[in-house]
Amino acid sequence: MDILIMKIGGSIQDKLPGSFYQMIAQLQQTKRCYPLIVHGGGPMINTLLEKLAIPTKFVDGLRVTTKEVLTVVEMVLSGSINKEIVTQCQIKQLHAIGLSGIDHGLLKVKPVQTTEAIGFVGEVTEVNTAFLMELLENNIIPVISPIGMDETGQHYNINGDMAASAIAKALGGKLAFISNVPGVMKQQKDKSNVYPSLTQVEAEQLIKEKIITDGMIPKVRSAIGSLSVQMKQAVILNGLEPEDIANYLKGNEVGTKFIYKEEVAYV
Repeated sequence: MDILIMKIGGSIQDKLPGSFYQMIAQLQQTKRCYPLIVHGGGPMINTLLEKLAIPTKFVDGLRVTTKEVLTVVEMVLSGSINKEIVTQCQIKQLHAIGLSGIDHGLLKVKPVQTTEAIGFVGEVTEVNTAFLMELLENNIIPVISPIGMDETGQHYNINGDMAASAIAKALGGKLAFISNVPGVMKQQKDKSNVYPSLTQVEAEQLIKEKIITDGMIPKVRSAIGSLSVQMKQAVILNGLEPEDIANYLKGNEVGTKFIYKEEVAYV
């Protein structure tokens, strides 16, 4: 049975209709897939940081994370947002468990290397897949907060899109970024259309042309980075249209799919 890793963006988490969770329940009950959720929480983190007068900024879509910022990030992600998603799952009779990457060594990380200092921002080096499969095979949905830990016990903020990508790659599952937009948009005259599919080269060109900007950059690069011979496709879907998930699993054209091409080296 397929594993469907769904990354729920912070911009849409509190806007998801009940039908979204009902769709997940149907997928699980009909044994169409094992659902797994990774979530973000940017807007709520921004709000709390502002209230606490803690400055924050981004570099290439990644939040610069000082010790002060990390405390707030972990509080919001592993606390209120994680438990709200678990609550919505339980309302729809879904068995769900809220976890962070700290729990049971779920996500081991190392610091992200960038040209600018961005503090305690990590990238995943190892996923405890045995633990996740044990939960999934017992019909328990893991709801994962993207906080990880290194070998010294230091906690790190992980970009949610990158965490979902690492988990999908480790499990060999299908990866869907659940967003508040139907995919990567292109402007044609007076209307916007969705790019039905993109390769790495095409996506990077759109980033260069500033058609793909801000938080969509790590989302797109995470989708591309998750691709391999074993996992040839990832997708951005509109969470406000839950049927898009079922249509994607049926192989219908929906959202923006990111396609693996063997002649291109993906990192």
